[in-house]
Amino acid sequence: MNLDYNQKTFFELLKAGLWGGGNPDIRIDGTTDWNYIYRLAQEQSVQGIVLSGLEELRANGIELSVPKVLLLQWIGEVQVIEQRNKEMNVFVAELIEKLRKEDIYAILVKGQGIAQCYEKPLWRTSGDIDLLLSESNYERAKDVLLPLATDIEQEFTHFKHLGITIKGWVVELHGTLHSRLSRRVDGMIDKMQGNVFFGGNVRSWDNNGTQVFIPAPNEDVIFVFTHILHHFYIEGVGLRQICDWCRLLWTYRESLNYGLLESRIREAGLMSEWKAFYNLASRYLGMPDLDGNLMVCDSQFDKKADRIMDFVMETGNFGHNRHNADGKLGSLWQKTKDFARHAQVFPLDSIKFYFHFVWDGIKVAMNK
Repeated sequence: MNLDYNQKTFFELLKAGLWGGGNPDIRIDGTTDWNYIYRLAQEQSVQGIVLSGLEELRANGIELSVPKVLLLQWIGEVQVIEQRNKEMNVFVAELIEKLRKEDIYAILVKGQGIAQCYEKPLWRTSGDIDLLLSESNYERAKDVLLPLATDIEQEFTHFKHLGITIKGWVVELHGTLHSRLSRRVDGMIDKMQGNVFFGGNVRSWDNNGTQVFIPAPNEDVIFVFTHILHHFYIEGVGLRQICDWCRLLWTYRESLNYGLLESRIREAGLMSEWKAFYNLASRYLGMPDLDGNLMVCDSQFDKKADRIMDFVMETGNFGHNRHNADGKLGSLWQKTKDFARHAQVFPLDSIKFYFHFVWDGIKVAMNK
């Protein structure tokens, strides 16, 4: 992807926010369109990370010319994000404690758990609260939480997914984290879930005195990456999700079992996707090389990474820049076009994943 001056500036700020420091040779002058950079940060849900990058550059003596009114607006928005995260953390603790009193053990996935991998967890833009539960706990959690819900979404019983709203917070209950891309991928996810539920492969987060369980790094990496691919192929993926993956890999770089992770990626048939996304993370986000076989920027994947980034910048976080397609046929048509576009990047997988996704959709409709 050929970046213009303002896009290059945006990515330099994003890198500085992700890793600290900053490029001392970066050229930021009066031609910088700060409104455009701010809009990009909003579209990709990385306002806090980019603002942190601004702070890092200033701390390293790099003069910036951000208009005062815009900077105050930006700071105000990040303060709102910070306050929302504080309130969400309080609610997460209440939710986990309530379930635990009923002897229901839930695993926090994505979201606030991944946020703890950032230098400034409260500056990460939050989304929903996602809980992964075993089959029996999934049903029991519904019994406990549904009476508290002010809004209940349609349940997808085929892959055990239910969204509810409690006290204004959207809580998603997952009996599985299936990608809906292929049996091969979902078979690997099932193994990781087994490791978490029955093997005790978890880590914990001390959330203001409440112990919250999160998947262990070797399993979480699989969950986060396959979630990225789900959104890439089916809904639209943003930079925030890719930043989450980078921070998870970096935070646990010394404890990850690289050989085991490589074997799992190969078993799931996702090596090409992994290499392409790692190339993107390295070249655009400054992700360091961590392992010679698995986590290294391979120039053979430059074109694939560039095409992925084109899609990421075009669609925004979770398809932020798109108008929702009208009706199920309109939505399917949009997804079909996306799969066809991705066939330029991953030809065989796009075709296989598309037919599996359509067939899975038919089964979902039959099980409603």
